[in-house]
Amino acid sequence: MSITRVLSAALLAVGLAAGPAAADSSPSPSASEDSGAPTQAGTSFRTATEIDQGQQATAGGSTGDYLYWSFPADAGQRPDVKATVKLPDSHAAQTWQLDVYDGLRRRQACQYGAQTRTAAQGTASVELACVMRTVRAWSEPWADDPLPGTYYIRLTVVNLTSADLGQPVSAEVKVGSKDIGGSAAVDGSLAKPLVPGIAVKSGSESDEDSSSSTKSAVLSSIEPDDGWSSGWWTDRWVWTGIGGVLAALAGIGGYALTRGAGRPRGV
Repeated sequence: MSITRVLSAALLAVGLAAGPAAADSSPSPSASEDSGAPTQAGTSFRTATEIDQGQQATAGGSTGDYLYWSFPADAGQRPDVKATVKLPDSHAAQTWQLDVYDGLRRRQACQYGAQTRTAAQGTASVELACVMRTVRAWSEPWADDPLPGTYYIRLTVVNLTSADLGQPVSAEVKVGSKDIGGSAAVDGSLAKPLVPGIAVKSGSESDEDSSSSTKSAVLSSIEPDDGWSSGWWTDRWVWTGIGGVLAALAGIGGYALTRGAGRPRGV
């Protein structure tokens, strides 16, 4: 009876632990259905166009321009940035490059993906991709690990002939992410992003004599739909509870096998 009670209590504890894990898992931020997708890109970090994860942005430009977008990424996510550049009908060979920077202007390495590609002469389009490392909740001061906050996409051509300079092109950019879960969890969390983006906001100031337009630097307004991650819970606690239950069962089984038959009758 005692073994049955122990097993029942252990299974109940695992069930209670799994419940919050399912409730805590939330989908990646995505664009709302009623909001229109951006149709232009910025020309610098401060004028980068803000997009949400799951939202496809488009922009038109000229070869030689720098196109910038920004998006939010939270701890435990592994962002996946994809871009497609539609080229003019006639052009020479061109090399396009996709770079991702964090809010501190640190260039982020890609785990895999074609970050740089060369479009042969007459190619209609070129596709680029960058799968970043998993965003961490904290990092050492000397490391350049991805941290929760704003990230910038820069798309540009790095090699082309002078005859193709200034030709019209169009670009499509989309950012998705995969929730890695407890395998990427660390002993720490943040209620606010560590690398907030900085944008330039235009405003008007009027006084009695004259009115003037000013520009001021403000923090980026983009963030995940359900806010930045905070709290101590991760689904790693579920696996910790399962490991504890298995250890308890192993101990009970070992005791049952080694205790013997007890004292002989009559002793």
